[in-house]
Amino acid sequence: MTGGAEGLPFLTPRFPFGRGGVGQPEDTMKENKYDDPTFFGKYSRMPRSKEGLAAAGEWHVLRRMLPPFEGKRVLDLGCGFGWHCRYAVEQGAASVVGVDLSERMLAEARAMTDSPAIQYLRMPIEAIDFPADSFDVAISSLAFHYIESFGGLCAKVNRCLSAGGHFVFSVEHPVFTAQGSQEWHCDAQGNHLHWPVDSYFSEGVRKAGFLGEEVMKYHKTLTAYVNGLLQNGFELLELVEPQPEPGLLEAYPEIMRDELRRPMMLLVSARKR
Repeated sequence: MTGGAEGLPFLTPRFPFGRGGVGQPEDTMKENKYDDPTFFGKYSRMPRSKEGLAAAGEWHVLRRMLPPFEGKRVLDLGCGFGWHCRYAVEQGAASVVGVDLSERMLAEARAMTDSPAIQYLRMPIEAIDFPADSFDVAISSLAFHYIESFGGLCAKVNRCLSAGGHFVFSVEHPVFTAQGSQEWHCDAQGNHLHWPVDSYFSEGVRKAGFLGEEVMKYHKTLTAYVNGLLQNGFELLELVEPQPEPGLLEAYPEIMRDELRRPMMLLVSARKR
């Protein structure tokens, strides 16, 4: 079995799925960089892609911020390879729905999943429209900097959560996304001098360099993330700018050594009011 919905009382979003029931809303799919074969190949070779949560520099902090999963209905927005979906089931979640736009990512997720409690759906995360009280916990890992309207998504998440439901997510830090290129300013020898921060209050599209490819992202200020939650029915529980775990700094010095010089990620925990 590969991550299908056999036996799962699936909560159908309120638009019809097309193309053989793969969870793809007709005429709403966006182009996704993660379905580009070259880019996907590079992404698949990253430590966090091959080794999962243990190789994610923020996981030691994010794991602590997650609520208990025992018996809960969980929604994972931008689920990628499904690492967090499988973790939730391992921690006792009753059911998990993982949503992602990338067909290649979901194919890998299904191949690595053998739990009938997990279902993967292909759609833009902005397109979710689940009925009220569909989930008890919503999580997301490094996905919301790919969407334009964070406040609009918060409203949709709030609606589909049960009373007191938790919403925990990670995003690229606004300091990391502001200037756009996401490249260090270097000297003539290529040494990293500083991380440029510019146009911070000009939210919107950025063309970032990631894995040697150009990727479109959306810069948002810290205010936008916090107010997006507060103005759409959430209370803020915790906000963390994580530092890499010491063990990862030792294991992957070429990747992690500069992560103490500027914040790369922002972790947020909120609860439905």
